[in-house]
Amino acid sequence: MILVLRALGVGDLATAVPALRGLRAAFPGETLALAAPAWLTPLIVTIGGIDRIVPARELEPLDGAPATPRLAVNLHGSGPESHHRLLALRPGALWAFASTPAGHHDGPGWHDDEHEVRRWCRLVRYYGVPCSENDLDLDAPAADVPTGATIIHPGAKSPARRWPPDRYAAVARRLRAAGHHPLITGSATERDLCVRVSELAGLTEEAVPRTGLGELAALVASARLVVSGDTGIAHLATAYRTPSVTLFGPVSPQRWGPPPDRPCHRPIWHGTRSERGDLPGPVHPALLAITPDEVLAAADQVQHAAASR
Repeated sequence: MILVLRALGVGDLATAVPALRGLRAAFPGETLALAAPAWLTPLIVTIGGIDRIVPARELEPLDGAPATPRLAVNLHGSGPESHHRLLALRPGALWAFASTPAGHHDGPGWHDDEHEVRRWCRLVRYYGVPCSENDLDLDAPAADVPTGATIIHPGAKSPARRWPPDRYAAVARRLRAAGHHPLITGSATERDLCVRVSELAGLTEEAVPRTGLGELAALVASARLVVSGDTGIAHLATAYRTPSVTLFGPVSPQRWGPPPDRPCHRPIWHGTRSERGDLPGPVHPALLAITPDEVLAAADQVQHAAASR
């Protein structure tokens, strides 16, 4: 068995897809197991080639994982905590970034400012596994959802990455006036924020759908446009090649942005240096520097680029 650890969120999973597919191709006769949060299952199955999902939470013991896998692959972090979680299973071998505190001296060195897709591709390539950084597309889950909607997604895990609700509302209001059908999406814990944006935009309650991850992914796959912060849904837009505008701050799109050769995805960033993405509030100045007019202009650009494909 090949056991891969990636116990993080939607965007983290999406950026690891090329490395996961490289591993699948390199070990066609092996069981490929992914240790990840169980709630990601609707998205994991769209990657293809994952034989088993081991429910896992970030940096917690892998109690449900099989002992002594032939190979453990750390696509989670630089160590030592994530290395220790895998080493506790006594794998035949560990593929991971070098970590002196974990006692793992094999593997390439960690680069803080590396793009997340490139990071994990570089790791598996170090061990002789080819993969393509452009292999980001996902299948759409089967779900009964509206098609052709424009998705406004105001939430993000960190308060520092949340553009103000009134600005999202201004964008939604003007897109609606231009003939779009806006939907305000978010997790269950973000519902109050979504309702607030909807009310500020003059939309009805129907504009705030209740969606699980599968329904959200299906919405993105069939959407006209996605406007969001630097969070998981932006990576879904990339995976489904749905035109998108992503608002960055504090982390640079050089680390988490869409591939630069896809003109239907437009990152906006006014930062001068890249910081951690999990900073506590308030809203980062790089986000506050972005205006609704700038977002609307970028929305026009990505839609025109998509129409000319």
